[in-house]
Amino acid sequence: MPTWTYGGKYITEISDMPEGTVGFVYKIRNTSTGAFYIGKKQLYSHRTLPPLKGMKRKRKVIKEMKWQGYQSSQSQVNEWQTDTIEKIILRYCKSKKALTYYEVEEQIKHNVLGEEHSLNDNILGKFFRKDLEL
Repeated sequence: MPTWTYGGKYITEISDMPEGTVGFVYKIRNTSTGAFYIGKKQLYSHRTLPPLKGMKRKRKVIKEMKWQGYQSSQSQVNEWQTDTIEKIILRYCKSKKALTYYEVEEQIKHNVLGEEHSLNDNILGKFFRKDLEL
């Protein structure tokens, strides 16, 4: 299973990341074809549960997600051979809003809608490759 890298260092635990990180923007690349995908991954899930018996307040549960083995939400990436995958963290983020903003920034920087090797076919679900006259 490929490991996440940042600045040439392997990232295997949350303690390897800056304090306060809630997620990261990543690039997954197939080393044999050059195809790549840019996305974001949150490190924690937040859930609201019903109150315990006899209590009135709802419970909030924060749980670490399984980010270490995460491939992508893009189905083609999940079909790649694991020995051809390079998983790179482009940027750490300290809020969910920053995560969305920097994902869009990296997608535009890497010209994901114009680059033929990019597997991203839209940005924010609003700007689609098919709608652009490239």
